[in-house]
Amino acid sequence: MATNAKYWAALGDPTRRTIFELLVNRPSSVSGLASALPVTRPAVSQHLKVLKDAGLVAETRSGKERIYRIDPDGLAAFRAEIDQFWMKTLAAYKLTVEQPTKDET
Repeated sequence: MATNAKYWAALGDPTRRTIFELLVNRPSSVSGLASALPVTRPAVSQHLKVLKDAGLVAETRSGKERIYRIDPDGLAAFRAEIDQFWMKTLAAYKLTVEQPTKDET
């Protein structure tokens, strides 16, 4: 499986990670997110665009507002990527542990 850098880049910013974590708890508008963060509404909108472009966040309209939520499909794809890294890491660890040391040869 090829690495999909868009997930890592989107969540590489601390503010975007915080926004993502807030949306995990509940969907929210830009103004709702901005009230919980030390950044402006335009900044929150820019961060949401990056998360949306990465496929991690989706939006729906509710009257004049857009409500943002975690996109379950994007999150599932990112989780699959993380699981792939974890499996590779465990396989490498297993090889290292199972190699005989100088004392065992």
